[in-house]
Amino acid sequence: MSQGQLPGVFGTVQPILEHYGYLAVGGFVLLEDFGVPVPGEVIMIAAAIFAGAGHMNIALVILVAALGAIIGDNIGFVVGHFGGRPLLERFGRYVFLTPERLDHAEDYFNRHGGKIVVIARFVEGLRQVNGILAGTVGMHWLRFLGFNALGAVLWVCWWSLLGYFAGQNISEIYDAFDRYKWFVIGAAAVIVVAFVVHRVRRRQASAAETT
Repeated sequence: MSQGQLPGVFGTVQPILEHYGYLAVGGFVLLEDFGVPVPGEVIMIAAAIFAGAGHMNIALVILVAALGAIIGDNIGFVVGHFGGRPLLERFGRYVFLTPERLDHAEDYFNRHGGKIVVIARFVEGLRQVNGILAGTVGMHWLRFLGFNALGAVLWVCWWSLLGYFAGQNISEIYDAFDRYKWFVIGAAAVIVVAFVVHRVRRRQASAAETT
């Protein structure tokens, strides 16, 4: 870090982190995890980078972020449980959750439940409505609590440890990523398109065999 300044998007949350410390980490992660549009993940990674540079304690960063994540999703669960589908249909459009997408999400939760709760933690957009959806479809709270806690711990540890080990080398790492990001995005896009084409062809072949 040059003169203690975090690069890129992390620099935008640095003043908040420097002023409020661990409270900012826990608070922002908690708010983000039941749908409030705040940069919870970004401020958590920034705190981990600070810890890697010796300015914060990584164990406390992980603990506070994990607690914020678990509590935030459980607030979302309560909102979904008592507000139900009418609430999501009324306000879901603000997070691009259309009735058709809600039908699809409910079907996935009903079939895969716990796996979705864990995986959703790593998916931007789905992470913010994870608890609300689980509460809406009637998932048992203790089951949700267990899988949600597992997903939260995995997610927090993954990003926190990456930020921690980047530490004082974050500026060089960020610059390198900025130079090559379009190559990475292009490669990811090719992989996604190839996967979609493969799935479509498999479905077409399966439909042809059925008929």
